[in-house]
Amino acid sequence: MAAKAPQAKFEMVEEGIALVTLNRPEHGNAHTQQMREELDLHFRQCNDDDSVRVIVVTGAGRAFCVGADLASGGSTFDVDSEEGYEPRSEERCFGYQVKKPIIAAINGHAVGVGLTMPLNWDIILVAEDAKLGFPFVRRGIAPELGSTWILPRLVGTARALHLMLTGRIFSGAEAAAYGLALEALPADKVLPRALEIAREIRDNCAPVSVAMTKKLIWDHLWSTDFLAAAAIEDRSWQWAGKRPDAREGVTAFIEKRKPNWSMRTSVDWPDFHK
Repeated sequence: MAAKAPQAKFEMVEEGIALVTLNRPEHGNAHTQQMREELDLHFRQCNDDDSVRVIVVTGAGRAFCVGADLASGGSTFDVDSEEGYEPRSEERCFGYQVKKPIIAAINGHAVGVGLTMPLNWDIILVAEDAKLGFPFVRRGIAPELGSTWILPRLVGTARALHLMLTGRIFSGAEAAAYGLALEALPADKVLPRALEIAREIRDNCAPVSVAMTKKLIWDHLWSTDFLAAAAIEDRSWQWAGKRPDAREGVTAFIEKRKPNWSMRTSVDWPDFHK
């Protein structure tokens, strides 16, 4: 029996930069359980591989991800969580759990899970004419992947309620204006811009510092306790200041050269950041 074609294709496109491509272009990269499992696998592997500094995710063809595959018809969303589809099961690997930055290069339409997935990632770039939406209420279901928590924190409560309660389609240009995406660009410029940002991180930023900063921001999204957030941030700052990368960062700046980072997320990680 022939092996299944990958639905989330992985490649190292440059030193330190991994590219994951949603790979069902003939179906608008519609989301399936196989795609989800492959994405989780790639994210876990990138998380554990010190040679990977940044992850970029894009879609093959003209779409990014048009949502769930509806081939099962009316039973599409009738899934038993005991069979492994529980949204917060231990086997999942969500973007905010990965120590490497994840950049969404949304090159085309992104609807439903095609948009809630990137909300769990770090930087979103989008094609200005892409059609985006959270049409869950128009399919008789509820949103998922923590989107009802994350979206209001990106675009504000009023805007999030409008987008999710109407399930309306909006453009990539609107997404950037709302604050959902960092930038809206012509479709053919989205991936190059994502790679440009990836290089900026790879070439200039300490991997452990990046990972701690990402974790602090995501952890603080879940927290409502400012003093606790400030305390763990301060502890992180003090811990990092005693490490080799802090000395190297300052020295390289003074000497006007590129830094040579020696610390790695796999081994140089503070025990107070679980």
